[in-house]
Amino acid sequence: MLGVVKASLDADSQNNRIDGGLTGPVCTNLAASQAAGIESEQRRVKKTRGRAAHGFMRGPIMLTLQSDLHGNHLLGALPSHEWQAIAPHLELVHLRTEQLLCDSGQRIHHVYFPTTAIISMLSTMEDGGSVEIAAVGREGMTGVPVLTGGETMPNRVQVQCSGFAYRMTAQALRQQFARSDFLRRLMLLYMHALLTQVAQTAACNRHHSLNKQLCRWLLIEVDRVASDELSVTQQLIADMLGVRREGITEAAGKLHNDGLIHHSRGHIRVLDRKGLEARACECYGLVKREFDRLLPRLREAETVS
Repeated sequence: MLGVVKASLDADSQNNRIDGGLTGPVCTNLAASQAAGIESEQRRVKKTRGRAAHGFMRGPIMLTLQSDLHGNHLLGALPSHEWQAIAPHLELVHLRTEQLLCDSGQRIHHVYFPTTAIISMLSTMEDGGSVEIAAVGREGMTGVPVLTGGETMPNRVQVQCSGFAYRMTAQALRQQFARSDFLRRLMLLYMHALLTQVAQTAACNRHHSLNKQLCRWLLIEVDRVASDELSVTQQLIADMLGVRREGITEAAGKLHNDGLIHHSRGHIRVLDRKGLEARACECYGLVKREFDRLLPRLREAETVS
């Protein structure tokens, strides 16, 4: 698979506003590692100022065609000629926890391809309550309605875990979607997998115990950030699952006592993934198999191209 891009931000990027929110500290060791790599790349760019081989400048950001295992899977699946067409429209941004990217019913102006951030799609109720219907990490993107003609969506899109993502205007994505057969196939396959996740999450919330739901949620999260460590509070998990915090405290305590996870204030580490998978409901495996079934087809399409 083609390498994803590396990017560099100016030192003062932490003070930039992104869709109404200030950037904040990254929430995982993986995100911190990528931040260090970005600083290193910034120093390299300064030494080679004036050179444009295999790269381009867009504002404070330098994008290059280099291997990056922490990148976004959809962008990484693009053949080189497709990448060259879409890359000028990408902008690396740092997202902070709880940053609102698009509210319910609001017109979608930007789409996001996470690399280390996790973004939640939330269904909100009239009484202010909410529940997560899908989590988007490095495997996917936000803003699917801009490709289906919907322009808006009834769900809130909010950053669950701070980190990096590539941002693109909705207009630019629509133009590339209309131009490229490969990108259309790629996005349709992703939509299929995302709809499976949304539907299975709804079924899980209705039929499975909180203990099983928590195991499913933790497995999805570590998959999204490719790390066994999460910086997350029990209150946030409760909000995502639409339950009381006391229930999460009890369920997480059982997993901790059984040696499956270690949890402390604002931090969870998965110690026994296989044990966690054994206790999770079938929903996690079903959704994972669907993503695994579709993603190899993307790599095959890349080879053909």
